[in-house]
Amino acid sequence: MKTQKTKVHFTEKYLLQPANPLTVNLIGAGGTGSHVLTALAKVNTSLVALQHPGLFVRVFDEDKVTAANRGRQLFADAEIGLPKAVALINRINRFFGTNWKAITMEFNKANSENLQDYKAHITISCVDKVRPRFDIAAILKQQHKNNSYYRDNACYWMDFGNSRHTGQVVLATIGKIEQPASKKFITIDSLPLPTEEFKDLFEAAKEDNTPSCSLAEALTRQDLFINASLADLGGSLLWQLLSEGVIENRGFFLNLRDFRTQPLKVA
Repeated sequence: MKTQKTKVHFTEKYLLQPANPLTVNLIGAGGTGSHVLTALAKVNTSLVALQHPGLFVRVFDEDKVTAANRGRQLFADAEIGLPKAVALINRINRFFGTNWKAITMEFNKANSENLQDYKAHITISCVDKVRPRFDIAAILKQQHKNNSYYRDNACYWMDFGNSRHTGQVVLATIGKIEQPASKKFITIDSLPLPTEEFKDLFEAAKEDNTPSCSLAEALTRQDLFINASLADLGGSLLWQLLSEGVIENRGFFLNLRDFRTQPLKVA
């Protein structure tokens, strides 16, 4: 009986042995983004322990902390009124000794010219609306078109999204990633963008842009632990990509109500 080969994706080789820290743009510092930033700090510390240069992270968010952000998001009473990106980055830098940056600017087409100075190897989006995702996709495609053989070439996009009890994380490549020859695996050089693979679902999604006035109201829209659960699982996927250099899964779907996780296979 002939055994079917497993489909895998090998990490862009520069990311495994870079000359400098890998640049990561984290877009969104709210419910999920605040937890993802902590996961990135853990990944960075662990990579450095393995003689890797680690990560250099920028957080993009123009919103300010409100009282409704406490509890589900990682903000304290003393941080109410501060820009979310600034509050989180200051805390991470003090705790981990990093020199990461807060950018109080929205990552969208309107700011695309300014964003040319903020290219990154890996972009992570934690946004709760559909339109920003399509803006991010357009900007990353343009950056990839302008890629050179120098640092900060756009390689990957990891998108986080959730409703009240469910969520998903999808890892995509920005263009094709050269794969090594393999007799054991079927190597996949391109992982689809979420805005293309799930375009119909995104366009059909209904959005509620009304801000919450209290933590109690916010919890009627998103469960207390959905964001942290997604961040930890997504951080594990990124860790596997950077520490092992090969992945069989390019994301997952999570149902926290039923405690079920469904992997999204490389295909």
